[in-house]
Order: sequence, then C-alpha cells, then structure tokens
Amino acid sequence: MKKAFPVYDICSLADHQHNDLLISRFAPYLQKHQNLSLPHKHTFYHVVLFTDGGGNHSIDFTSFPVKPYQIYFMAPGQVHRWNFEGPVDGYIINFSAEFFQSFLLRPDYLESLPFFTGNVDDEVINLKPDIHQQVVALFEQLIVESQQTGRMGMDLIRTLMLQLFILVARQSEHGQQTTAPTYNYTLLQSFKKLTDKNFATLRLPKDYATLLYITPNHLNALCNDMLGIPAGEVIRNRIILEAKRLLVNLDMNINEIAGKLNFADNSYFTKFFKKYTGLTPEEFRKNPIAQ
Repeated sequence: MKKAFPVYDICSLADHQHNDLLISRFAPYLQKHQNLSLPHKHTFYHVVLFTDGGGNHSIDFTSFPVKPYQIYFMAPGQVHRWNFEGPVDGYIINFSAEFFQSFLLRPDYLESLPFFTGNVDDEVINLKPDIHQQVVALFEQLIVESQQTGRMGMDLIRTLMLQLFILVARQSEHGQQTTAPTYNYTLLQSFKKLTDKNFATLRLPKDYATLLYITPNHLNALCNDMLGIPAGEVIRNRIILEAKRLLVNLDMNINEIAGKLNFADNSYFTKFFKKYTGLTPEEFRKNPIAQ
C-alpha cells in the first residue's frame, strides 16, 4: 500500500485536551508541531488568529500573506501549509463537527457561516481595527476556559466560540446569511455538498439537477447568478481541486490519481488537467503552492 496523504485529527495534535477540541496560543502549538509546515489535511475545523509575525500560508493551493489581526477558517478536508518568516504568535482552535452537533438545534449551522463553506476566498479575513480588542478578549477567555473541567465549562466554550464566529461573520459582506439563509443560498450549498460527495462519478449538471429536483437550466442560472460561473465549471473546479490535493501526495503516481478520480486513463486525466490549469500534473507537482 502507498503511504496516505498526511491527515491529522485532533487526538494526534493534542497533548492533554479533549478529543473534540484543542485551544492554544499559536507559538507553543507551532513549536510542538513543526511538521505542519508541510502540506497536510485536517479532519476537523481549524481557526487561527495571527497577532504577530509574517510569511505566508496556503489553503487549497491559494497563498495568503500572514498579517497581524488576520484570522482564517478551514473546513475539514482542505489542504494547508505554513511558511513563516521569523516568530509568529496568535491563537488556534481545532474542533470537530460533533463538538457543536449536540449543542445546536441546526446541525448545518457551521456550514451556514460564510467562512466555513470551503470557499477559499471567504476563509481569510483581515479584521477591522474596531473589533481587534473584542476578538482577542474572546480568545483569551477561551484559553482560560479550556483549562477548566466539567460539562458546563464545555458549554461556555461553545458559547464563546459562537460569539467569535458571529462577530467575525458580521464583518463579512455575506454576514446576513448566518441568520436567514435564502432559498437560493441553501440550494447552492446543497449543490456544493453534492459535488463534494460525487465529483468523481457525476460529471454533468443534469445529474446534480436531478438530485436537487430542479432543471439543469435552473441550476445553471443559480450558479451564474450567485457565483458568476456555470454549474459545469463548479463541477470541473471541484475535480481539479481534488486532483491538486492528490498530486501533493508524492507517494501516489499519476496513474493511481487518474484512477481514483475515475478517469479512463492517465492520458485523458493529463489532458483534462492541463486544459483547465495550463500545466501537466507533473509540472504542477514541482511547485504546487506557487500555482
């Protein structure tokens, strides 16, 4: 068997905290887990606030400069790496979806937040100066409460995290979606979930339209209106993203990746990848983060 792409769960990163939660200041966390500078995946939700430092970090092959009072959010399954320049500090929260499912009436609440949808462009947020103090205060409270024991302490942590998420979501131009998702927004999120689950086997918009009980024209109009691209491009982008995630794993050869993505052969996969990225899979592998 080929060695799998590095995937970390909370248990593998925590020393003494709860199985579904890890809260820490960033500098000591980074010191303990220096291997996380290499590309890897998480099985959990991941939140980091930078208060000091520079360099860059990448999420799903999009690179962002590190800035003080920048906060980023990641959903499970995304590929990530850091490349810092000098000392870096801040705060980190890792938590499982199950951590909130027993607490919230809406099991999809986290996915309704604009920065937990898996869209990289919405996941990195430079906080406005007028909320710096509030955000840091919430992280400091989370640090204190994470060192306590007892069920009520966990509930307080959940409420503090919700305050943090709502405070940051308000800054987002799509913040209103956290309280009253529109029908079209909910439908689009359902389409994205279906593509996440079925991109390797369902390649046509009509297949997803059938699952959503709408027409292909309706689905295309929805994607064009809300994303500026047709439904077919949403599907192709998801296939390309998964191809990039797999190509970072040097223990898988191109034939294996083509098979995993349900391409008939290596040649067809290579043509598809180059058509939509401008690079062959081998060229992408040489410097994936720069792409």
